[in-house]
Order: sequence, then C-alpha cells, then structure tokens
Amino acid sequence: MSATVVIDDRSGLDISLIDRSVLFQIRRSQTLLGRRFQSRFSDFGITPGEYGVLLLIASNPGRKQTEIADALGMQRANFVPLINSLEARHLMERRPSAQDKRSNALYLTAAGDAFVKEICAAEETFEAECTARLGGAKAREAFMLLLARLSV
Repeated sequence: MSATVVIDDRSGLDISLIDRSVLFQIRRSQTLLGRRFQSRFSDFGITPGEYGVLLLIASNPGRKQTEIADALGMQRANFVPLINSLEARHLMERRPSAQDKRSNALYLTAAGDAFVKEICAAEETFEAECTARLGGAKAREAFMLLLARLSV
C-alpha cells in the first residue's frame, strides 16, 4: 500500500514521512507553542521551564528541589541554574529541608506568590486559545488523556 504524498504549502517539500510521525508532530507542536508562549509571556521575562517550576512550588511549598526537578523531568544540570535565576529574581527561596537538612526545600517568596497569580491569569487566556484550537473542552480532555498515555 503506497503512502499519500503530502506537500508542504510553504516550502513545496514532500513531508509525507514526517507528517505521519507522532514524534515529529509533537515536536513541531512543542516548538510552535513555545514560540506562542514566549510572545505572550515575554513581558513577564519567564520561560516555560521557569513557569512550570513556579507552579509546582506554588502547589507544593516546602518540597525538595530534587522532587520538583523529577516531576518536571529535568536533569539537575538544567534545574539548578533555573532555580538560581528564580532565586536571584526573588521569586522563590531555598531553605534547609525539615526532613533532610542536606536537601533544600523550595518556597515562593511574597513577590513570587504575586508573580504566580499574574502569570496564571495570563495563562488562562493562552489556555483558552489552545482549547479553542483543539475544538473545545471535550477535545482538550481527550487530547490530554492521549498525551498522558505517551508519557508512561
């Protein structure tokens, strides 16, 4: 059975092989959504990674930095500079963990808490636009379930 040839309207390239690739479609979507995120959140001076860290700290104050990094799937080498940056901006702070004094627990500062509220309000609009592009709330839920299946 022969595959359908798919030609990219902008470049004229045959993209048939990658057009069928789940990996490529996810990567392309990630890149495009990342660009949209950057344009929307540029006034806040925040990256998607920093956004995720702040949300997890807001939802889980006092958790060890290794737990936050693991939840985001980030390696220590990438995570430490990220939290150093957030700490330098006075958005979060490290304190010795109550359970393990060798570890750091992460907390939002008062400024960080206010900042998270601001970026969450901006993210609501961004999320609503993504939901509309997917075809509504039911389609979004189905999409999220499918993505979750790929993550296990």
